[in-house]
Amino acid sequence: MRVTPLLAQVTALAMLSGHCVLAECTRESLLSEAAAYITAQTAGKTDGLKMSATNFTYRENNKVVDIKRGVINQPLKIDLNRSTADTVACASYTMLISTSGSKPYVLATQIRHDDNDMSSIAMIDTIAATTGSLFFNAKRTLSLIQQETWTPLEESQRPSRELLKKVGDAYLDMWTDKNAADSIPWGTQCERVEGSQLTKPCGVSLPRGGSAKNNGMRRYVIDEVIGSVDVLCSFDSLGSLPDSHEIRVEDGKVKYVHTVTV
Repeated sequence: MRVTPLLAQVTALAMLSGHCVLAECTRESLLSEAAAYITAQTAGKTDGLKMSATNFTYRENNKVVDIKRGVINQPLKIDLNRSTADTVACASYTMLISTSGSKPYVLATQIRHDDNDMSSIAMIDTIAATTGSLFFNAKRTLSLIQQETWTPLEESQRPSRELLKKVGDAYLDMWTDKNAADSIPWGTQCERVEGSQLTKPCGVSLPRGGSAKNNGMRRYVIDEVIGSVDVLCSFDSLGSLPDSHEIRVEDGKVKYVHTVTV
């Protein structure tokens, strides 16, 4: 088709009006939206979040609920926050730890944007652990995770997306597959923090099958730059528990495992 001056002008005007342009999903834009989420959780107000007016879902502990009833509307003093970005899935993952206030929390939150479009948020998906959750002790968890290093990896040392997903799935499959534990590349210095319990090295005392129920409802955020995968899921092997498992891989070996289980 021949592009006439008039057609070019119409196209340019449409692009400027936003009708033909999607806000590109980049690492920087994903982390910027994650930072906006942290600000919203700190204030207990969602006014600054660009939630889709037509296609937004708020999920907390694996249930779709009204966002006005969610933990995001409780102002929290944040003692630690850390975010990762997945430009393929157009999603981010944020861990938040709040040890003070009337109710301490450890939050594991994925934020998703549909169709590679950063102009709005399609879903906020949170696992919210607090007093009474599995091995919950926010101050102990904070003290353990503060000692970890989560800086970006050199490009030559970054694990592939395929490896990270394979490791995340194999970890969740250990309860149903007796061979899954041995398929994971455990690092000799790896550390596992389950709630507030530390296991080091993390490749010991592992389940090897025994459950008939596979851990389902898996949602992934994979960040090759950080070398991490976070999987939100329903931990059906132990009773349909809302759960987040985050794993970091360094030099091809598992370095850190974090679990947040309600």
